[in-house]
Amino acid sequence: MIDSNETIEEFLAQHASDVEEAIRKAAATEIMPRWRRLAAHEVDEKNGPHDLVTDADRKAELYLTDVLIDLLPGSVVVGEEAVHANPASYEAICGDAPVWIVDPVDGTRQFVHGDTGFCTLVALAHGGALLASWTYAPAREQFATARRGKGAYLDGERLFAGVPEPGRDLRVATSHPDYTTDEQKHALIGLRTDGVAPRPCGSAGLEYLAIARGESDATAFSWEAAWDHAAGLLLVEEAGGTHLTRTGEPFRITGGNDLPFTAARDAATARHVVGLLSGGA
Repeated sequence: MIDSNETIEEFLAQHASDVEEAIRKAAATEIMPRWRRLAAHEVDEKNGPHDLVTDADRKAELYLTDVLIDLLPGSVVVGEEAVHANPASYEAICGDAPVWIVDPVDGTRQFVHGDTGFCTLVALAHGGALLASWTYAPAREQFATARRGKGAYLDGERLFAGVPEPGRDLRVATSHPDYTTDEQKHALIGLRTDGVAPRPCGSAGLEYLAIARGESDATAFSWEAAWDHAAGLLLVEEAGGTHLTRTGEPFRITGGNDLPFTAARDAATARHVVGLLSGGA
């Protein structure tokens, strides 16, 4: 078993490209052949009509689980579909082993509808700290990567989130109302104010990429599932952005966060959004 971050850094230096290759193969073999070709029996509901799972989700996660564990012996995988089948498996995020956090198809609803707004998300964490991430939008031919302390990149080009343009409304992607409690809905009302242009989010991974690219300013998300956030949070951080919960602390992938939370292009924007969320609550 890997027993130090330094050793994991050595692994990443040698094998980060192998992880990227595995993600591309998972998409090429299990996801893209089903895009816009899904049969009715290949789509199921999990917790309601907006929470879908397809054969592409299941098979891509199984493929990635096998490859990633082989690449890093002693590691474990926390994947969205495996956790749905066995919720106790989520606890591995808090364990001692390096953990791969996998969302095989982030934006399944868009995938089912034939839209391009979906991606595969993989992050590597250890001891609750995010070390590397991969975000692949195969229908858009975009691949973003990040490594702790080494920057964020989209198709080989360095990403810089920058700061919002003065005088322009902040572009903030927010949780879908179906995934918010009454208290969280009330907090999100705080964004309905001058100078802010909130809108419902699409794929969480692509929303984080938009922030890292400077195309969007912030998020306001009300759920903690690490597979939706881990890859994107590191991408935003390494592009110069930040993330905060309503207590003013960074979001923790291990849970226990005060929700909703924000990820933003810069610290000032993050503090402003958190203040609005706290005021709404």
